[in-house]
Amino acid sequence: MYRILQTLLITLCLLVSAHVTGSRAADDLGALVSALGTAKLAELDDRIAALAKSGDPRVIPVLEALGEGNLYARKTDGRVFLTTEKGASLVLVNPLDGSDVGEVPKGELQKIKVNNAVRRAVRGALGGLTLFSADTGARLKAAQSMRQTPNADALEAIETALAAEKDATVRKALDEARAVTLLVSDRSDDDKRAAIKTLAEGGGREALGALTSARSSADASLKPDIEAALQRIEQAQAFWNAGQNVWYGLSLGSVLLLAAIGLAITFGVMGIINMAHGEMVMLGAYTTFLVQDVIRTSYPALFDWSLAIALPLAFLVTGIIGLAIERSVIRFLYGRPLETLLATWGISLILQQAVRSIFGPTNREVGNPSWMAGAFDLGGLTITWNRLWIIVFALAVFAALLFLLKRTSMGLRMRAVTQNRRMASSMGIRTPLVDALTFALGSGIAGMAGVALSQIDNVSPNLGQGYIIDSFMVVVFGGVGNLWGTLVGAFSLGILNKFLEPYAGAVLGKILVLVLIILFIQKKPRGLFALKGRAVEA
Repeated sequence: MYRILQTLLITLCLLVSAHVTGSRAADDLGALVSALGTAKLAELDDRIAALAKSGDPRVIPVLEALGEGNLYARKTDGRVFLTTEKGASLVLVNPLDGSDVGEVPKGELQKIKVNNAVRRAVRGALGGLTLFSADTGARLKAAQSMRQTPNADALEAIETALAAEKDATVRKALDEARAVTLLVSDRSDDDKRAAIKTLAEGGGREALGALTSARSSADASLKPDIEAALQRIEQAQAFWNAGQNVWYGLSLGSVLLLAAIGLAITFGVMGIINMAHGEMVMLGAYTTFLVQDVIRTSYPALFDWSLAIALPLAFLVTGIIGLAIERSVIRFLYGRPLETLLATWGISLILQQAVRSIFGPTNREVGNPSWMAGAFDLGGLTITWNRLWIIVFALAVFAALLFLLKRTSMGLRMRAVTQNRRMASSMGIRTPLVDALTFALGSGIAGMAGVALSQIDNVSPNLGQGYIIDSFMVVVFGGVGNLWGTLVGAFSLGILNKFLEPYAGAVLGKILVLVLIILFIQKKPRGLFALKGRAVEA
């Protein structure tokens, strides 16, 4: 019995002690918060640092309100409150527990003044507090923020967080944040050399900027290490910049492939110079806009499926319009390429004006589904999800069209008409039907291209005009009617454009590409992959 009473007594004492300790800690924290109300502007940095050292997450709302200039102190005693407006009065809110304290007239409070230096101190303190958050994403964001804006006062918090961190991605960001912060601290030269080595190994623009800033104020003994690290990072950056240009070129090439692949089969089978092909792309983009508009207003939960719904609809809409154009206009103009060019140019103007009359001349908003938003890093490359998915989509369309041409009876007839129209007709192939279906197929693929382009370009009546010339260049360069030539031509011209742009600019770069294609066609008039035995007669 005695032992039981002894155990209960000890437990009671521990509970009382914990309560007293907690109360004392709460009182101490409250005193630190109240000190903000009586501090002068020059003293706020020290008060903010004291709050950050407490490590208590309850001070986060206080610091956020202070940084935003929304923290108030009572004039009579300097006690600090968060506030909400209620008519001519302010409702006082306890900054630590969020409880209502009462209402007072606005004249009884004064806003705690802040400046840019105070805001920087608040950001550093918040970053240090967030380093210990239970949310991995919040810790990563805090580490990245402290890496971008190093503050020597946050070094201890970074090292404490680094020692406790288990996530590899956050650890890497914290390690880099520690290295950057060491360079602006008063630590030893050996620590700073280790930091320089860490930054050189990690690389990146942040490391380059941090080392460049540190170079001017560093000791003479550290400058050779900094120069060597800068040279190493710049070499790595040059390599990754070249890789980024290749990625941008592949991205542009996928767009050109989508825009040109329908034109390639139309031009190859029918010999038609279709100047309205760009408008089929534009109509596909507007189909996407209409689908998303209906989903936003009636079925918002289906927004992530909007592109999957828009793709077949765009194919059908533009395919039917293409079939109507071929049956009503183009079939009467075979064998007259100049008249076909003028007729399709007129059709393109009609379609543009029709869209302007229906939807207006301004750009229309087409959103990215969640799975196409954002980006990720791959080594030193930044890969956006929308561009990556467009490359995948372009290659999928190419593979599907290749299967159609090589493995179906329709594809066999199309290839026969492409190689020798007169012989194909004498073998019983209905060449007018093949022409009509080919034009509809090419228009439908252009509509699907419009769905993809709506994710990276402005949806407007002029959308197609930006791709029609490039599409013809791709088709002519790759070889008329050859899908593999279109694929190689699209990606080659895309990469060439992106490597020329940094030196010549976007416009001059396109001109240089056009000149190079003209010179190439002088040597190989039938393109990279010319079809053998081609004989297209009217």
